[in-house]
Amino acid sequence: MHQPLERSNGGARGVQAPPCATSDMALNVVWYRSINAQQWRALAASNLGWFFDGYETYALILTVGGALGQLLEPSLHAQIPFYAGLVIALTLLGWGIGGLIGGVLTDYIGRKRMMMLAILAYSLTTGLSALSWNWLSFAALRFIVGLAMGSEWATGTAMTAELWPDRHRGKGAGLMQCGLGTGFFVASFVWLFMSGAGEHAWRYMYLIGVLPGLATLWMRAGIPESDQWQRVNAYRKATLARKRAGATLDDREQALVRFTLFDLLADPKLRRRTVIAVLMSLSTTLGWWGISTWVPPYIGSVAAQAGMAAARWASFAGMAYNVGAIAGYIGLGFLADAYGRKSITFLFFAMAFVLTPVLFMWAHEIYLLLAIACVAGFFSLGQYTWMPTWLPELYPTRVRGTAIALCFNVPRFLAWTGPLIAGTLITRFGGYGHAAVMVGFIYLVGLVLAPWLPETRGQRLPEEV
Repeated sequence: MHQPLERSNGGARGVQAPPCATSDMALNVVWYRSINAQQWRALAASNLGWFFDGYETYALILTVGGALGQLLEPSLHAQIPFYAGLVIALTLLGWGIGGLIGGVLTDYIGRKRMMMLAILAYSLTTGLSALSWNWLSFAALRFIVGLAMGSEWATGTAMTAELWPDRHRGKGAGLMQCGLGTGFFVASFVWLFMSGAGEHAWRYMYLIGVLPGLATLWMRAGIPESDQWQRVNAYRKATLARKRAGATLDDREQALVRFTLFDLLADPKLRRRTVIAVLMSLSTTLGWWGISTWVPPYIGSVAAQAGMAAARWASFAGMAYNVGAIAGYIGLGFLADAYGRKSITFLFFAMAFVLTPVLFMWAHEIYLLLAIACVAGFFSLGQYTWMPTWLPELYPTRVRGTAIALCFNVPRFLAWTGPLIAGTLITRFGGYGHAAVMVGFIYLVGLVLAPWLPETRGQRLPEEV
């Protein structure tokens, strides 16, 4: 008979103190003093992986127009928004496929090992984009990069959630997620200077992305493996051995040895949560890729109409947008720990919906646009933190990596069409405003569904197997 797993909060081995004792002690300690060195290192590793993904992703957004200007025939230059949407969409599609595979693997080979493999794969492939010789090769290489990048988020999310204390899990998730915005900001900052480096400037941006491979040397010794995963993995192996020996397994043991994806969809409660979470994730993802990717080129186009340098102002827009995003990533996690996952997620969806027409249609002065972009970034990009904060708390350890990867990445099999649709709409309408507002209605999906997931603030991670 399977015995319930002993939970070790925050990654420390041994029996956890009673919840009341933990709460009383936590009330007397400033939150960051209750995080030990291993937990900070795990957070740093997760943040670093997401930072590299952010740099690479935003480098594409900033350079795709210029790259296609060189790689496409002059007769096709009028259709650059369409081809840009296609290249971004293929990157996103590869990201979804790679992320789903990586999420499943992280439940079987471990959080730490999967993260190292993901960053190494990313490092080996990202520089290939600089070698593109036509738009088809560019699109194909971006798809390969997406495959390599995909698995880092689910792995880092599972690792951070399992190592950080219950009362501060949202803070850890926000601090992890802000790596994406930091990567975006750094890409924008680098492009501000690199954009004047000649016709091959976009190629240099991708070559810089090779550097993350060095981080794996530090990661090998610098972060622990999740105790929760190790215990579940040991039970899984022991149960499999019993099954091969002909033992009869109870329902929980059968769930433990079942393929994680099948197990996730076979459980009615987990299946219902997954459907809701996937649709909410689709709302966030389609909104981001169908709207937010066009903020820098849109503000750049406004600057060009005013006689200013479009590339320079696109960089400023990217930095302003991502300053807001970094604050939003962190802010949602802290707010969710203080006020609950449900109400704060609802608020961020609502504000993203409201701010889309403000940014793209109602404001026209360049400095005002930068300010609005900063606020919009707080809610539109910052809302991503609902996923690393809330999703790990909805699933038991045996399927946690698979579940959060499914919720995060399956929407990419639909959302990859967002940039393609937006690019087509921009071409058709001859501008960004109406296209962005039309795509922005997708935020209503998240707004309606957020109240249907259970509130999990401050609760222990599910451990039943």
